[in-house]
Amino acid sequence: MKTQTQTSRRKNRSSSPPKLRDFVANLQGWLSSRDRQTSIEDDPSDSQSLKLIVGLGNPGPKYALTRHNAGQRWVIELAESHSIQLAQESRFNALVGRGSILDHDIRLLIPTTFMNRSGEAVGSYVRYFKIPVDRMLVAYDEVAFPVGTCKLKIGGGHNGHNGLKSLFGSLGGNSEFARLRVGIGHPGSPDEMTAYLTQHDMPLSEREACATASSMSDDLLQSVLGGEWERAMWLLHSTN
Repeated sequence: MKTQTQTSRRKNRSSSPPKLRDFVANLQGWLSSRDRQTSIEDDPSDSQSLKLIVGLGNPGPKYALTRHNAGQRWVIELAESHSIQLAQESRFNALVGRGSILDHDIRLLIPTTFMNRSGEAVGSYVRYFKIPVDRMLVAYDEVAFPVGTCKLKIGGGHNGHNGLKSLFGSLGGNSEFARLRVGIGHPGSPDEMTAYLTQHDMPLSEREACATASSMSDDLLQSVLGGEWERAMWLLHSTN
């Protein structure tokens, strides 16, 4: 026959002390919260909002002021304007940052590979954080527009842009992301394109014209971040 003492000991072994149960519950809650922060959940009430902004360019000070880095400069300016720190993240080969812009939780990314390998950083980043491609904005230089023109676009081809070609490849051919196309003009001859894009600094007056054309009021930026693309295009294009 089991004694009362033996029965009591067995019960104590089969149940966790209250403090231990509380600790485990708190740990599970923290892990669940961390996982929600790591990935982008499909929230029906937040199905359009932008989650990632990418700026394309070549790495290092040698290329920082070239025409090909217009998209990169735009994202750097955006980060500085909203006090978002960009830091090197070696696993993605990119500068990355995260912060609040007009009450929107936004991630910023600048690949630190050369332009024609930009997709390596972007592809690995969106897969890791489960970011839908249609909730990403990519800023880049556009030779089809003169300096001082900046336009938004959803989807489409790459128009020969090596950074976009790389993105298409890394995203499985999915090109349905938003684009901010910063006009840098055309050299006039395809033979001069490489030097025009990467071997000479963009004149200060032209960089200032690009900055003015791509500058966004809070009203415009709010529409961009909210994924209200028709309104965002109307606001931006009416001034470009």
